[in-house]
Amino acid sequence: MHIEDLAALIQDDVFVPVRIDAGGGVDILLKIEGLNPAGSIKFKTALAMIADMERSGRLKPGATVVESSSGNLGLALSIVCRALGYGFVCVSDPNISPATRDMIEATGGRMEPVTETDENGGYLGTRLRRIATLLDRHAGWVWTNQYGNPAAKWAHHRWTGPAVRRRVDRPDFLFVGVGTAGTAMGCAEYFRINAPDTRVIGVDSVGSVTFGQVPGRRYLPGLGASQQPPLFEATMLDEQVIVPETETVTACWRFRRRHGFLIGASTGTVLAGIARHAAAGAIPPGATVVALSPDLGDRYAATLYDAAWIGSRYDDLPPDIAEALAA
Repeated sequence: MHIEDLAALIQDDVFVPVRIDAGGGVDILLKIEGLNPAGSIKFKTALAMIADMERSGRLKPGATVVESSSGNLGLALSIVCRALGYGFVCVSDPNISPATRDMIEATGGRMEPVTETDENGGYLGTRLRRIATLLDRHAGWVWTNQYGNPAAKWAHHRWTGPAVRRRVDRPDFLFVGVGTAGTAMGCAEYFRINAPDTRVIGVDSVGSVTFGQVPGRRYLPGLGASQQPPLFEATMLDEQVIVPETETVTACWRFRRRHGFLIGASTGTVLAGIARHAAAGAIPPGATVVALSPDLGDRYAATLYDAAWIGSRYDDLPPDIAEALAA
């Protein structure tokens, strides 16, 4: 199998109309990325990074790829590497969902867990130090480095941005979650060149340092970082929205109640960010709004959608969610 064969599997044309009740109501188009192979937008990121490393000669036949990931990219790389004949090692932490961890192992990846937090209370610094140790120990191993690899941006300049414009030529707003920043920066770069009137809004979690916040404890994988992502450029975003994890949980549970299917934590954070922006009066009536849904929620059944798990971590949820947890 070749990169081109895998790229043909990308699902880039699924959009779901969703209404956000905040601010008098906002109708959005939610771009569903969870139908891609590996179940997330990170399939495109994995393809782009591996393709770039093959072209440059850095990735030799039969080599082992190592990456730091709390979930989605790890699974995407595990699948891509297996299909192309490479080994894969995923350096992860306790925030990874059990289902994602099991899927990585089932697709041939090897887990390398860390348990100690870094100086900001997260795990990213610890994971990166583990990668450095592994590269010193194993000659020939290659790090894709999603945090600083320009190919992680290029994936979304090539695929995601154009897919949005095929559906809505010039949306007024595009809401994108910011984790490692590859998706957000790639989309922002694409729209700045091709549809500069579109306002690209970055959404992140409270406790992440990306937007210059004080670091704090986060339980949900996906968005956020405990170290500044090298790819992130604040000037590429028109605005930034910061969302507490309780609002992410609320958005996910309300979405399930209204629409009947599960969304991932990153998607819930983006929807909560739109609600915050709308409540602040920042989205005019009739605006065309598109949002990226990085993944669906099937692998969060034991965490984000488990009442006991939620109840042990969050105690300030709104009454309707507290009632649902107690049901």
